[in-house]
Amino acid sequence: MPEQATSLRAVIAVPLAEEHCRLIEQLEPRLEVVRDHSLTRPMRGPADWSGDPDWVRSPAQQAAFDAMVDSADVLFGIPDVAPAALARTVAANPRLRWVMTMAAGGGSQIKDAALPADALERIVFTTSAGVHGGPLAEFAVFGVMAGAKGLPRLLADQRTRTWPDRWEMRQVDEMTVLVVGLGGIGSECVRRFRALGARVWGTSRSDHPVDGVDRIVAPDRIAEVVGEVDAIVVTLPGTAQTHHLIDADVFANARPGTILASVGRGTVIDEAALLAALDDGRIGFAAMDVFEREPLAASSPLWSHPNVLVSPHTAALSSKEEERIARRFAENATRLLDGQPLRAVVDTVEFY
Repeated sequence: MPEQATSLRAVIAVPLAEEHCRLIEQLEPRLEVVRDHSLTRPMRGPADWSGDPDWVRSPAQQAAFDAMVDSADVLFGIPDVAPAALARTVAANPRLRWVMTMAAGGGSQIKDAALPADALERIVFTTSAGVHGGPLAEFAVFGVMAGAKGLPRLLADQRTRTWPDRWEMRQVDEMTVLVVGLGGIGSECVRRFRALGARVWGTSRSDHPVDGVDRIVAPDRIAEVVGEVDAIVVTLPGTAQTHHLIDADVFANARPGTILASVGRGTVIDEAALLAALDDGRIGFAAMDVFEREPLAASSPLWSHPNVLVSPHTAALSSKEEERIARRFAENATRLLDGQPLRAVVDTVEFY
């Protein structure tokens, strides 16, 4: 933990509206919030932190931007959301002590910067984990509901103007939902599925009870218990430990018609194994907001599979995201200035 300070020079390294810069100043007056909106790429939409790629700084603007970033005690955002730019400023600025990434899974960006060990020890890195929990949990509920109510069948019948014999839909309050990962997103999923009357299980490396969770399952035992659940909601970050955690063994043990919703990182699910499970019916419906490689390739069979809903990694997007992240930054700045632990600190061994 860095030494306690009485003030901090905070540089806004990504596009952020002036109203939110002022909000940070109001929430934590001990911050000197440095920004120059003429030097950051304009946003193309809500929370477009990397900005318009067609906008390019002149050499003079780039020099001014680098000088501003290099003067920081703390950074709001990785400059241009570019790991290489982070590596450059870390090497140039020995006073830098904290960087907040905009993404909940910002640990991967820190890893990609390939920072030396002394920098990882000197600088605290935090993410926006938890800020996106509500919107992503809503998408997970939407995905499970869509599978339970047979959305593909309803749409197919509507397109062909078919009025079939009546058929029974599944009821969420009769289902067991396994939430894979009980962090910020997972806890919001638990709360919502619990409110709908579902029995909720969750994965954790600890067997300690979790409010709202009926059964704790160790991650390495998912394949053993998956045959007892009706839906799987994946919320985990992408790390070496979570890569393809949901694999062919898990799908092989799933009961036919299991519903899958993916709102964490796409690398947690083995997509080749998922496609096989979709084709043989073990997975009856999959609502996917994230994928192993993004953008999803036009050649991917997931686009055209009748029991897959593709969302282009947009479920977390909200016009309120920028304000929520600004508030999180101010809150963590207060914690840093008061010598308290920061929220959502990146584990710089596993990078999540």
